[in-house]
Amino acid sequence: MPHKVSLSRLKLTDFRNYAAASLSLDGRHAVLTGDNGAGKTNLMEAVSLLSPGRGLRRAAYGDITRVGAAGGFSIFATLDGMEGEVEIGTGVETGEETTARRLRINGTPAKTADELTDHLRLLWLTPAMDGLFTGASSDRRRFLDRLVLSLDPAHGRRASDFERAMRSRNRLLDEGRFDPSWLAGIEEQMASLGIAMALARQEMLGLLTRLIEETLESSPFPSAALQLSGFMDGQFSRPSVDLEDDYAAMLAESRYRDAGAGRTLDGPHRADLIVHHREKAMEAERCSTGEQKALLVGLVLAHARLVGNLTGHAPILLLDEIAAHLDENRRAALFDLIDGLGGQAFMTGTDRVMFSALGDRAQFFTVADGRVVG
Repeated sequence: MPHKVSLSRLKLTDFRNYAAASLSLDGRHAVLTGDNGAGKTNLMEAVSLLSPGRGLRRAAYGDITRVGAAGGFSIFATLDGMEGEVEIGTGVETGEETTARRLRINGTPAKTADELTDHLRLLWLTPAMDGLFTGASSDRRRFLDRLVLSLDPAHGRRASDFERAMRSRNRLLDEGRFDPSWLAGIEEQMASLGIAMALARQEMLGLLTRLIEETLESSPFPSAALQLSGFMDGQFSRPSVDLEDDYAAMLAESRYRDAGAGRTLDGPHRADLIVHHREKAMEAERCSTGEQKALLVGLVLAHARLVGNLTGHAPILLLDEIAAHLDENRRAALFDLIDGLGGQAFMTGTDRVMFSALGDRAQFFTVADGRVVG
């Protein structure tokens, strides 16, 4: 069983609809119930900002600050983390020249948000993700990269560096500046970073696929078959240096084409995550809405187990409206699966009765009008 990582305290100031809120947690799962619009998902969003990135809503920091607040927002959390007890504080202040958030770990300013992954890994599932299999490929890439990031914290930095290099190349091509040595330098950087990104994605999918295959008979949810498509398909068994050379050559050959298109047309930024329903041998996008949701739940839980197995610490799960549209038996099976992962989960719903199968494995909180009552 992986070691448990859990929050013991969460304090918010001027965050969304909360002027101030404080939760004392005892390590069990946390169930947040209340009417729609009460602020349940806002609490989950606050927890999600204890990871690198912009959280589960990907909102601009200025939009997170409570309307009418004199300053910015702040989040403070105490947790039993991967390196022991730790205090994390983050937020933004209005009037700053930049909107980048500040981050302190045990009172010391952090150099980068990547330091958060030394203390906890966070995974989430929200209703906004229900259309993942039928939506834009960019949504699936973002989902995929979140999965990779939870196993390989350097992945986010590689992806942002690749995007920066690609923007530089696009700008040079748009301006008609076809200096061979300058472009070659940028394209070599893109090739190194892009192949590293693609290999990290392939490795994660391989590990996840093996875990799914090992647990086919024990899961109450349909299982997913996963593959990547759209960038150097079928070539990733070759040495990475050869892949880098080929991608750099591909970029060099496509300069005039990309200049005409106004963007780079080949690269990991064009890849797509292809998901099939194993038992039905059907593309996920052709499955019913209920089947797609069940596939997604099974996929996220399988990945949570993989994270626990590989890091030795169970991730914290944020599961928004997770029990909606499930019958009583499947809800009970879901809660047993969540509990069996060995970590702490935050779950939301409108009706506390939907979570009765959790029994004393969870703390229950009622959320109403920017207030939380335990």
